[in-house]
Amino acid sequence: MTENMDANPTTPKPPVRVYLVDDHSMFRAGVRAELDTITDDIEVIGEAGTVGEAVAGINHLKPDVVLLDVHMPDGGGAEVLRQARKSQPEVVFLALSVSDAAEDVIAVIRSGARGYVTKTISSQDLATAVLRVAEGDAVFSPRLAGFVLDAFADRPGAAPINDPELDLLTPRERDVLRLLARGYAYKEIASELFISVKTVETHVSSVLRKTQLSNRYELSRWASDRRLV
Repeated sequence: MTENMDANPTTPKPPVRVYLVDDHSMFRAGVRAELDTITDDIEVIGEAGTVGEAVAGINHLKPDVVLLDVHMPDGGGAEVLRQARKSQPEVVFLALSVSDAAEDVIAVIRSGARGYVTKTISSQDLATAVLRVAEGDAVFSPRLAGFVLDAFADRPGAAPINDPELDLLTPRERDVLRLLARGYAYKEIASELFISVKTVETHVSSVLRKTQLSNRYELSRWASDRRLV
C-alpha cells in the first residue's frame, strides 16, 4: 500500500528583511523593538545613522525593505536613495519621517521610494506598511496620498511642488517652521524633532532672516500660504 504523502509540502515564507536608516539611535532602537515584538514576518537585519553608513550597509546586506528617514545630514533620505539604487535596484524603500509636507513627500517618491508614512504611525500599521511595500504595493499615510496624485497626475489646482522662497529653507528649517505655525512652543518643537531648544531658536532666527519676516505670526501666515501647516 502506497503511503499518501504530500509531494510538494508548503515551504514557510521567509521574513521580510528590513534595514533601518535614521540619525536618531533611540528612535531606531524603538522601531526595531516594536517590529521584533509585533510579528515574526519581519526581521530587522541592520541599521545606520548616516548616509554613508546606510549606503554601505544596504550594499552589504541587500535587505528587502529599507525604512528611511527623510531628513538627515549630508543629503538625507534622497541621497541614500540616489546612491543605493544604483547598485541595489531591487531594494524597496519606505520613507518614515516626522514631516508631512508635500515637497518632502514628492521629493522622496521621485527619488524612488515606494511609500511614505509619518512617525505618528502605529507600530502595527508600520509593520503592515513594510509587508505591503515588500509585496509591491505603494503605501502612504492617508493625507499624503493626495500630494502624490496631484504631483504625478498634474491635476488642475494641484499644489506647486517647487517654490523658490521655500527652497531657501533647509529641510530641518521647514520642520521647525511647520510645527511653529501649528502653535507648538519651542520646547515642544525640540521634543518633537529630538533637538535642543537652542537649536530650535537658531532655526527660527534663520527662517526669519531668509523670509525677511519679523515674528512667528507672520511666519505662520507665510507657512499657511504655502500649505505647510
